Amino acid sequence: MKILKIEFTNINSLRGSHEIDFTKEPFISSSLFAITGPTGSGKSTILDVISLALYGKIPRIPGSRPISKTDIEKFGTILTRNQKEAIARVTYECKHGIFSSQWNISTNRNENLRDNDMEIFDHQKQELITEKKSEVPDMNEELIGLSYDQFIKAVLLAQGEFAQFLKVTKKERGALLEKITGTGVYRLLGQKVYEKNGLLNKVIEKQQTEIGIIKNALMADEVLESKKKDILIKTTELENFQKDIEGLKNALELKKSIQKQASEISSLEDERLLAVKKLSIFDEEHGAPLKQHEKVQDFSEELRNWNLYKQEEKKIREEQITTVHSSKANSDKITALLSNVSAFTRTDTNTSNLYQHLTNFRDKILTLQEQRKEKLNEHTLERTKLKAELDQTSIELNNESPNSLKIAINESVNEIAYSLKSWKDEFQVSESEEIANLRAKFQENYKKTREASREYAAIEALEKEIYRNSSDLEKIQPQLQELPDRIDKQQKKVENCRTKEENLTLKRENELLKASLQQHRHSLRDGEACPLCGALDHPYAEQLPEKDTSLDLRLEEIRKELAIEISILNTATTNLENFRRSAEELKANAINLKNNLQKLNVNFKAKFGELSGVKNIQELEKTCDDLEKKIEDLNQFATEQKKLKHLKTALPILDRLDTILKDGKLLKEKINELYSGNNVQQEVENYQNNWISLERDQKNLKDTQTKLESEVEQLVKKIKSSEGVLLPLLKAKGFVAIEEAYAVLMHTNEANQLRKERQEIQKSIDNSIASLKLLKIQLEELVKNDVESKEEKVLEQLQLKLQQLDALSTECKETERIIKNQDESVLRLNSLQEQIAEKEKETRRWRMLNELIGDRSGNKFNDFAQDLSLSRLIKLANARLKDLSDRYLIDKPTEDEDDGLVAIDAHMGGQRRSVKTLSGGETFILSLSMALALSDLASKNVEINSLFIDEGFGTLDPETLDQTLDTLEKLQAESFKTIGIISHVDSLKERIATQIKLTRNGQGYSTLKVESL
Repeated sequence: MKILKIEFTNINSLRGSHEIDFTKEPFISSSLFAITGPTGSGKSTILDVISLALYGKIPRIPGSRPISKTDIEKFGTILTRNQKEAIARVTYECKHGIFSSQWNISTNRNENLRDNDMEIFDHQKQELITEKKSEVPDMNEELIGLSYDQFIKAVLLAQGEFAQFLKVTKKERGALLEKITGTGVYRLLGQKVYEKNGLLNKVIEKQQTEIGIIKNALMADEVLESKKKDILIKTTELENFQKDIEGLKNALELKKSIQKQASEISSLEDERLLAVKKLSIFDEEHGAPLKQHEKVQDFSEELRNWNLYKQEEKKIREEQITTVHSSKANSDKITALLSNVSAFTRTDTNTSNLYQHLTNFRDKILTLQEQRKEKLNEHTLERTKLKAELDQTSIELNNESPNSLKIAINESVNEIAYSLKSWKDEFQVSESEEIANLRAKFQENYKKTREASREYAAIEALEKEIYRNSSDLEKIQPQLQELPDRIDKQQKKVENCRTKEENLTLKRENELLKASLQQHRHSLRDGEACPLCGALDHPYAEQLPEKDTSLDLRLEEIRKELAIEISILNTATTNLENFRRSAEELKANAINLKNNLQKLNVNFKAKFGELSGVKNIQELEKTCDDLEKKIEDLNQFATEQKKLKHLKTALPILDRLDTILKDGKLLKEKINELYSGNNVQQEVENYQNNWISLERDQKNLKDTQTKLESEVEQLVKKIKSSEGVLLPLLKAKGFVAIEEAYAVLMHTNEANQLRKERQEIQKSIDNSIASLKLLKIQLEELVKNDVESKEEKVLEQLQLKLQQLDALSTECKETERIIKNQDESVLRLNSLQEQIAEKEKETRRWRMLNELIGDRSGNKFNDFAQDLSLSRLIKLANARLKDLSDRYLIDKPTEDEDDGLVAIDAHMGGQRRSVKTLSGGETFILSLSMALALSDLASKNVEINSLFIDEGFGTLDPETLDQTLDTLEKLQAESFKTIGIISHVDSLKERIATQIKLTRNGQGYSTLKVESL
């Protein structure tokens, strides 16, 4: 992976758009370059741009997710102050091709941040791969082959982490190495092994506990054998009890059967007597009618036919009467219909011309309605045309009378004609094409003047900035003039104080050298040896003369005064340096601003020569306003011309509408005179249909009358014939008239039902007699087999036997349950032992893994893995260190050495030294080698051709710095890598020809410039 270009706009202090193209000079000739500038100028911002464009986040803002607008607002970073948009774009080359990844964010019109966007562009396909911001970081990771954490460790080398890594204890070093290499998975693996092993062991322990409980609950073998024998004895006793109980139950059942048999005999006797009584009642109620029916049942069919003929005759005669009434009603309806049609058609209508009169009337009304409809259509069409014309004007088409509308149109025509005359006089044009050409000319002038106004505004803004820059320079001039004298005076004060301090110090030292024994007595303490004689008792140490401390107080005061004067001197010196630097920046800025102003003025004169004489922006704005007013007037001129044309077109349409309305009104009046209904077609059809229906009904009624008369004649003949046959036969049976015989005739089903009912009663009597005889014989047999004991005694014996059986059965079940529980426990015990054996096989592997790598915290495996990673890292670091220094090698500490890493000093015979004892420059060399090693380690599967090394070179002496740069140049030459060094070391700036220089201006912003020395 190699970075080809970095582009960004308004990122942190770097306002505006910037570009660093590594595919162009000077980077083609020298791929080792320096990013230089004072602290806070934005050197690290370039690294932020890279990670932001690729992964949507930067190391300075913590968190695993991409940066959101909330993070930007919270931390106040990325988007340059007072700017509305920020863009970060990186173009890189990898094994999949060349791609550009972009991150951007902007503000809305309310100055609130929108959500950021990300996208990736494929330069080979010339298309966007994706513009979903959630997919971009993952896609870059797939294309480059490095995750975000790997990228910032393999490409953006912050060697400061390794300077710390070299010196910390073993425990802290493991945590740092885990963080740097991203190998926390080993800790997680150790914890998972520990948890899995613990989980399996808990299951086995639980099963072993259950085995112990089961074994404690098992009976001894002799107890089990005794239980089995006892169950055999009790089973035999149970069988005997059941036999006795069965006998007692049979005896009770026999007694119940005897009682039941006697009860049934009594019931049957009652049923027989009841049936005899029912037969007597039946004969009284139905006997005589049934006998009368049986006299005429042979002539039942003839009697029924005779009755049917009579009923049909009666029905037909009633129908004849109804038909006569219907015929009269139909004639009345025909008369009423003829009267209604005459009134409807306004003609003299009869049965012969009714249909023709209705048809003629309908056709006449429909013709008039069609004519009126055509007028309505004409009215609608003309009204639509009129509305189309009026829509282009300010007049609305409503329900006003045509005359009122015509007056309004004429008034509007007059007003517009007056307005057009004033515009024609003003602009000296009248045709639409002339108006359009003049308006285009004014619009061109307006556009040019507006553009000139914008560029003139930029000139005025630049002049204001030059004025502000000049004002800022004037403000600091007094300080620049005053501060050198003040610094000289302050230096004299400092020198004076230092002289006093030196004199007092010398005087104090002389007094100490000349101190007498009397003065030494002030320092004597009982129990402490005298420095002169060694005695522990000091009798002359009492009543000492008062010690003189005034010299010490004076020395302390002068030193405080010296510190204050030095602080004042340093502050003044720093202020002078800052003011000089600001003055230089302001002067350089003034030159740039004046050059820019001159360019703008030259460009303005070249583009807008005719406007170069303007004095201020207000003149241009007024010219724009005048041109804008003329353009608006011309637009109104053209609009009013079109409106006038439409109004003139509308007037003849309005006249035609008036004529159509009058014709339509006459047709409506004529229709209303002839017909006031809503649907003449429907009303005519109703009259015609009613006429057809009434004619059809009249004919049907006549046919029905004829048919009924014929049917009556035939029925009369059948009745006479039937009476001639039946009457002699019935008289022979004792009946005077046919009606009398028909009256006693029953329905066949009724007669059969009565006979069946009598037979069933008789059968019931016969069955009762037979059953009584059989039951009495069976009762005699049961009495012979009955026992002498009473039923209560037998029942008492049965209850006693049942209680004894239940108690014995409960004892047997309890014993059987105990034996069954014993068998189930043995089976469960064997099953658990088999399961534990199987689990022991499964847990053997996890137990072994747990012994090797598992523990609760995961430290065991993590420490082992980190030790391997450290060994690999040290090996790669020593390979890099050979190019940086021939003096040291890095090694892990032994058990008796300090926890920090060890440097083996080849110049001191291989002496092992703690890295904590190394100088800052030596520590930097070792940490740089570690950082490069991590890059090698992280990029073992990915070719990394771009490296950025952040700060730390200020700790190196010139010789070591040269050697380090030689190594980096060698690394760059061998691998064709692009290597960037971020530093503010002056000697490094001189050594590296290609530089990206960052400078700050007085407004807090920075500028970026690529130079080749």
